[in-house]
Amino acid sequence: MLSMLSKCELCPKSCGVDRLKDELGFCKGGRNVKVAKACLYYWEEPCISGTNGSGTVFFSNCNLNCVFCQNHQISQENIGKEISIERLAEIFLEQQTQGAHNINLVTPSHYVPQIIEALKIAKSKGLNLPIVYNTNSYENVSTIKSLKGYVDIYLPDLKYYNNSYAEKYSGAKGYFEFASKSIKEMVSQVGPAEFDNNGIMKKGVIIRHMMLPGLLFDSKKIVDYIYNTFGNSVYISIMNQYTPLNKVDNFPEINRPVNPKHYEAFIDYCLSIGIKNGFIQEEGTVKESFIPEFNLKGI
Repeated sequence: MLSMLSKCELCPKSCGVDRLKDELGFCKGGRNVKVAKACLYYWEEPCISGTNGSGTVFFSNCNLNCVFCQNHQISQENIGKEISIERLAEIFLEQQTQGAHNINLVTPSHYVPQIIEALKIAKSKGLNLPIVYNTNSYENVSTIKSLKGYVDIYLPDLKYYNNSYAEKYSGAKGYFEFASKSIKEMVSQVGPAEFDNNGIMKKGVIIRHMMLPGLLFDSKKIVDYIYNTFGNSVYISIMNQYTPLNKVDNFPEINRPVNPKHYEAFIDYCLSIGIKNGFIQEEGTVKESFIPEFNLKGI
């Protein structure tokens, strides 16, 4: 698997750098995995976090450059610690020992080969939790195909329908085409959702969409696509937690929270087209206090 790093084309950026020789592409991911935090995390969807928490590993760096990124410290400012594949496997097992419901890989795309090798080691030593792949969905289908048999739950974003927004706010050319194809592969791999007796997801797909200010029409196009393509075989998580941070100063149209009335109207729209399997957020999520402290805990 590590040979995939010798000419890196894991994501649509297709930088082609030799990461085995410490060449860095757009994401700044190198030969070694870089991690900012590993912990039991309680702020995912209820069927992911449960009562014990999700065994979450926050990977450093990212293949997007979202101006509104809430995790910008690790995605864009290179905060984190390089670790070995063996240490990553140990972290997975430590999360299991702590009682996690699953192993939650956050922003993992640029480390897929290393993650697969770490999962092989951890599974050989008794790891038996569901694996959650928590992604921005700017993926190459070939990378998602390589995860077949390793991932049980996919937690992909579907950020934009109109690619002009994707380029403007995330630097992601062709975002919808790449994301939609990748999500189809995810659904094909794991199929309809399954839950245990306590309501914790064992397998399936939850597609996340975070509303941006003023983009209600784009959000409607996204859920239209999801429902017309997958019906109720997937879950949809509609998020209102958009928090304007410093980097949106140059984008006044999104330098404000989402209008609560727009969020309510969007939920009503989702119900009107027939969506039954979904998660919504209560008010009060627009706070910087909800952003994790990336202090290398658990690394």
